[in-house]
Amino acid sequence: MTTSRGRRTARAGLAAGTSAVVLASCGVGANPVMNPELSEGEVTITVNWWGADARTQQTLEALELFEEEYPNISVEPQYSDWTGYWDRMATTTAAGDMADVSQFDQLYLASYAERGALMDLATVTNILDLSALGENVLDTGRVGDALFAVPTGATTNGILINTTLFERHGVPLPDTADWTWDEFESAAIELTEASGGEVNGVSPFGGDSFSLTTWARQHGDQLFDADGEVAIDPATLAAYWERELDLIDSGAAPSAGHLSEVQGLPLDQTDLVTGRTAMGFIPAGQFVSYQSAAPDFDYALANWPTDPDTSEGFQYLKPTMYWAAASTSEHPAEAALLLDFLTNDTRVAELFGLDRGEPANPAFREAVEPLLDEPGRESLAFTEAMSEEVGPTPPITPNGASHIENLLVRYNQQVLFDDATPQEAADDLLNELRDSINAAG
Repeated sequence: MTTSRGRRTARAGLAAGTSAVVLASCGVGANPVMNPELSEGEVTITVNWWGADARTQQTLEALELFEEEYPNISVEPQYSDWTGYWDRMATTTAAGDMADVSQFDQLYLASYAERGALMDLATVTNILDLSALGENVLDTGRVGDALFAVPTGATTNGILINTTLFERHGVPLPDTADWTWDEFESAAIELTEASGGEVNGVSPFGGDSFSLTTWARQHGDQLFDADGEVAIDPATLAAYWERELDLIDSGAAPSAGHLSEVQGLPLDQTDLVTGRTAMGFIPAGQFVSYQSAAPDFDYALANWPTDPDTSEGFQYLKPTMYWAAASTSEHPAEAALLLDFLTNDTRVAELFGLDRGEPANPAFREAVEPLLDEPGRESLAFTEAMSEEVGPTPPITPNGASHIENLLVRYNQQVLFDDATPQEAADDLLNELRDSINAAG
């Protein structure tokens, strides 16, 4: 590998701020009421989620069904895109005004649960029925021994392939059944060269914890351990970034400057959707979103490439998101009732489809499957096929590490522009992450 890549002069500059979860203190919520009773009077609860317009419309329709089913309960919706969602939640939670029901991501689950902001769902088992969900699924919503969130679905990580671009430039599609990393990179280089540089073969990873966790598991490593401590070997993280640099240097991936410019763009503006790159690493559950955003292209999904020493079971089913309730809710019974409705009423499944991942509830999967279009069926088939190969789900992101994505982006920028070697950036990131976890503890 070359030691000078000329990335400094290409810098576009990216400020990756760290959005800290700031809550009032431990014990945010009041003393929980065991088995609360539903009110016979008029009740208003709030529900909060992130997502694009399609998800918002689906969710609003589901909430209308809930209000029709329970006419004494009114639901006030609160929604935004991912950017700003967690800053607003931190602010409202610190003020004791967290929404009664919120959509959650595993990055933030432990942070809020350990500060007492989330309802212990063992207190509402008289209303919330989770018997349709297997224990292995429910375990992903636990922090310590307590269940704080209901998973909506799960997905593996995959390679999105724009088959239209391969066909357009006369490059044979690689055999993805058991491809190696060398074969993956060779296919990407061949496409870059065949297009005269109009298209690059791949959008590399480098700044997200899902792909890093999958990479670590390929190398027999893990990001965090069961005690909530940083477990990954710095050399594993350094190798992750070295792979990214190799893809850039070979021409398989765009330049560092370009990658910096497109960092954080909405999905419909990403290189994978505009046709600037032909392959990329995505949560497989987003396949339908990519295909919908780029109807002029045909896409396929494939498992990650491997090498002879790759650990088996490196893929895992990552919870796409959760539903959780606030410990401060003045209407815990009604909040639990909404959780139950969103988890068990198959009319919700028909509205949501695969938007929140392959449904965790088997009855939801049965309701969804006949309604899927071709991309939806392909996405579901891929996830179900991969479920035969996945290993155990890793521990969730611990309290104090919710900003791991911001750290990865920031230190990845240093690597891209030669401000730090991959090993130096890996050491610094993990030290900063440990300090943050220790401070939160």
